Amino acid sequence: MKGMIQITLYDLEKIPAFYQKVYQIVSRIPRGKVATYGQIAALAGNPFAARAVGNAMKRAPEYLNLPCHRVVNQTGELTASRAFGGAGRQRELLEAEGIGFRENGFIEMKRYRWRGVNC
Repeated sequence: MKGMIQITLYDLEKIPAFYQKVYQIVSRIPRGKVATYGQIAALAGNPFAARAVGNAMKRAPEYLNLPCHRVVNQTGELTASRAFGGAGRQRELLEAEGIGFRENGFIEMKRYRWRGVNC
């Protein structure tokens, strides 16, 4: 069908197992909350794989429609400007969900950090 994305089992088999765990966890981050790369790595079973989580976010298939904008570093700093369609876009998406920022542009992590459960 024109305009429809066809997802097959083969497509899912191409995604590494760790990435699949990451995508499952990220899909559970609710509106108005954020999670850190390290937090997601720990929930996925490898607390030392924060960079791998970042790589998974960069490679996330669009058809999964993940809220990747809700993943930030441990201090609440946003990703580089090239992500999410340009400078400021991640912040716009988060502010639209009610996320608050400090004067330095970082997220108020104590207030907005997701306390997700292990998957």
